Amino acid sequence: MSSPEPAAPQAPGTAIARKFLFVELAEGISRTNFGTLLYGAFTAIGLLAFIGVGTPYVLNVYLKIPAGEQGQISGDLAAWTEVALLLVFAPAGILADRIGRRQVFAVGFVFMAIAYALYPFADSVTELTGYRVIYALGIGLATAMLQTVVADYPANVSRGKATALVGTLNGLGVIVLTIGLGGLMRTFVQRGFTPEMAGYITHFIVASLCFISAIVVATGLKKGTAVNREERLPLRVLVTSGFAAARNPRVALAYACAFIARGDLVVIGTFVNLWGTNAAMAAGMDPAAASAQGRLLFAAATGAGLLWLPIMGYMLDKVNRVTGTIICMTLAALGFLFTDLVDDPLDKKSLIFFVLLGIGQISAFVGAATLIGQEAPKESRGAVVGLFNMSGAIGILFCTAVGGRLYDAIGPHAVFEMVGGITVIVVLYAIWVRWKAPGPMTSGGGFMGGAH
Repeated sequence: MSSPEPAAPQAPGTAIARKFLFVELAEGISRTNFGTLLYGAFTAIGLLAFIGVGTPYVLNVYLKIPAGEQGQISGDLAAWTEVALLLVFAPAGILADRIGRRQVFAVGFVFMAIAYALYPFADSVTELTGYRVIYALGIGLATAMLQTVVADYPANVSRGKATALVGTLNGLGVIVLTIGLGGLMRTFVQRGFTPEMAGYITHFIVASLCFISAIVVATGLKKGTAVNREERLPLRVLVTSGFAAARNPRVALAYACAFIARGDLVVIGTFVNLWGTNAAMAAGMDPAAASAQGRLLFAAATGAGLLWLPIMGYMLDKVNRVTGTIICMTLAALGFLFTDLVDDPLDKKSLIFFVLLGIGQISAFVGAATLIGQEAPKESRGAVVGLFNMSGAIGILFCTAVGGRLYDAIGPHAVFEMVGGITVIVVLYAIWVRWKAPGPMTSGGGFMGGAH
């Protein structure tokens, strides 16, 4: 009896490292690399979202801004954040393609730590805006690298599931870190600390977590760049590669989706928190308790999206990804438009509408991220994802700057109706792309249709 033929040559341990849970990994990616990505997904978005809790607290406790002025200030702070992001996303992507993802990711966490440590010491809205810009530089670097690494690490057959898993960790991070860390302020007050001291201690804890996360991603992500040195594009080509890639209609669609999808979390984090907090203060609650009420609405939306993610991730690996994008953006449009039916955000009957909002938001995120991950060229992926993120920053800049004024002039509903209306336009564009340039089916099987 002849001995069995040897397996195809491969590096020791490669076969074991090719899969992380149910996610097929791209060539050269280890389980440690992917596990670090999941840690970064949990901490980066969770720590990013804390700003939605910290800002109303700083406005009420330290700066004592009247409630009627907080909508415009919150919108302006978010808008300045997006101005800074517009300046950082493209350089972040180019740096990632030239020196590597992990160095840029770690520096992003360090900037976030500095901003959070300084945030409660602001003596004016102008000073608070300066700290918010430092925060923006940090989240620009960190989120750009998170999105780039999500595109790097899974094999294409598992891209939807991998993006959903990362999104799940995003959601868990938002829920655990935002609720847990935001609740510390109320806990410290209940234990006898002044509201001011409670805010200082909480922000220092958040800053410390950012520093720890910088160390983790600096040591656990894959070394080097996505391609070998001889395969790297010249710097002048990288600078323009994001725009050149838009000649692909599906990349252009991904950029359009990013205009909404990248802004959804910030819009929801800013205005759902503010809506709930102001409603609770109008009902007679103190700032710490009112902040907790705003946080609960945000958590309801995020939790619903978290439970929905596995279904959406599985679907995106079974259908043409432009078709999947149409489904995702339609859910987002419905989620935003249905908030018009909310009369009192603190009424339990209104909770279902925040649940729908969360499902729509997470669907837009995972659909856009999966599409750009499939379509971005490997050799210029950081630069293309950088422009994808820039499109999102422009969307956030528009939605928050205009939304803050609509919030104060008309009411909270106007912000969400505006975003929902823009999302409907993106859905119509996606339908046109599906007709003209549908692209390939995924290789994971599933529904029939789509061009190759």
